[in-house]
Amino acid sequence: MLTIKRIMCNMLQENCYVVSDETKECVIIDCGAQYPEERSAIIHYIKDEGLKPVHLLATHGHLDHNWGNIALYKEFGLKVESRAEDDFLIAHLGKQAADLFGFELNEEEAPVGHYFAEGEQIHFGTHHFDILHTPGHTPGGCVYYCEDEHVAFTGDTLFRMSIGRTDFDGGSWQEMAESLQQLAKLPADTQVLCGHGPQTTIADERQFNPYLR
Repeated sequence: MLTIKRIMCNMLQENCYVVSDETKECVIIDCGAQYPEERSAIIHYIKDEGLKPVHLLATHGHLDHNWGNIALYKEFGLKVESRAEDDFLIAHLGKQAADLFGFELNEEEAPVGHYFAEGEQIHFGTHHFDILHTPGHTPGGCVYYCEDEHVAFTGDTLFRMSIGRTDFDGGSWQEMAESLQQLAKLPADTQVLCGHGPQTTIADERQFNPYLR
């Protein structure tokens, strides 16, 4: 059984998730921790629970989902993993800070450790995630789906009753529409843990989200 800890981060209230199982191995998804207290909260949770972090995952390359990667690299030696299509974003967070937010990052950038191959899975403990490529918000957007537990971490592809923007650099409404149709085919009871805002289910999104109808 998965234990999922959500920690809300940064000025955009991004959701960072620490996901573990009975083996105590864990993965961190979208470490957007901007402020020292947010970074400390994530690190202290991992240490207090006696967890062993084995993967640092990004659903996509935007700064608000990767702000804290450097802290986890320094503390645990973790290097972020993502789709290669988002290299222009995730490997250049300082440029994003300047272009999108108008400020200097003023800290070293965390290294990228791995770009996923097609069909690759993420393994930790007794569980694994399938990596569903869901472009639209960004070219390399992806969803981490645990079929055994019926849980999907959707980043900024799917929100409760909404979806991610497609007007950023590399975004595409056509690709987003195709990605949403892919997600709509997941089991109805799949828990959807979003990059911002509350969680939902595929059943509710099929019924109430106008973009999935």
